[in-house]
Amino acid sequence: MAEPSAPLAVDPETLGFERVRYAKDAASAVATVTIDRPDVLNAFDFQTLRELGRAFEDASWDDTIAAVVVTGAGERAFCTGADLDEQATMGATSGQYWRWMGAFIEMHDRLRNIGKPTIARINGICVGGGNELQMACDLSVLVDDAYIRHVGPEHGSVPAGGATQWLPILVGDRRAREILMLCEPIKPIQALDWGLVSRVVPRADLDETVATMAANLRAKLPEALRYTKTQLNWWRDLAWSQTVTHARDWLAIHSTADETREAVAAFHEKRAPRYDELRRLQAGEGRVCPSCGERGISAYAAHCPGCAAELPDVFEAIP
Repeated sequence: MAEPSAPLAVDPETLGFERVRYAKDAASAVATVTIDRPDVLNAFDFQTLRELGRAFEDASWDDTIAAVVVTGAGERAFCTGADLDEQATMGATSGQYWRWMGAFIEMHDRLRNIGKPTIARINGICVGGGNELQMACDLSVLVDDAYIRHVGPEHGSVPAGGATQWLPILVGDRRAREILMLCEPIKPIQALDWGLVSRVVPRADLDETVATMAANLRAKLPEALRYTKTQLNWWRDLAWSQTVTHARDWLAIHSTADETREAVAAFHEKRAPRYDELRRLQAGEGRVCPSCGERGISAYAAHCPGCAAELPDVFEAIP
């Protein structure tokens, strides 16, 4: 992927994307950015984040583009957030996740500051970081056979890449807590009623609805619309700027935690995390030294305080 030498738009074909499809249509003045990973339900990996950010940057620089559509490949998913296969390789040091989160933040900043209206074409399930992606857009159209959901507290993360910041603004505090704490699917009619999306349509009407919305946006003064967007972003930008840098650090540190490793392992083993065991460990109960039998050892101890023997992985010691 070539680095730009000047803030000028280029032919999308020259960018060499592998995870993202990026196209510009001169007739409609619409740029479409598609996460092209349908085999993993359009989940983000590091390369996808980088390619999305570059596509948003190019669309921002192209004065022939009036609106930007963000979507996912296929019909099953819009985006399901972080790729947990990649996340499973990042728990050795906090720096690995910290760098990944930097690419996520950069992608979001480029999308929100793109300087032209954006539409999320939600063509399937929209989970975790996928919902944060669609909330970062100005408008959204959701198919009526999909759903929106957050699962961070079940999978070892905190949805602080937009959800904790923007859901209270969009749907209100109580509804935001329900979405993020209960982790239940939000059906399309509920998402529309709560103001989480702009429109809900049958799948057969999705493309026409998005195209009509983009044409409406094209028939607006570009500078006036850009500054309208800037003003509307104020509350979102305030919440984001005050939280996302320390969210990045906390999430990076937490990526090495026992509960994160357990949650990611549970996902890959297709089972529920061992919630009760985690609570016992965090309370200092249940961990036993295999050498001397001492009990009540901290979940974070590397050696037994009684005999100094090296302790096994935390879950190996759970009875």
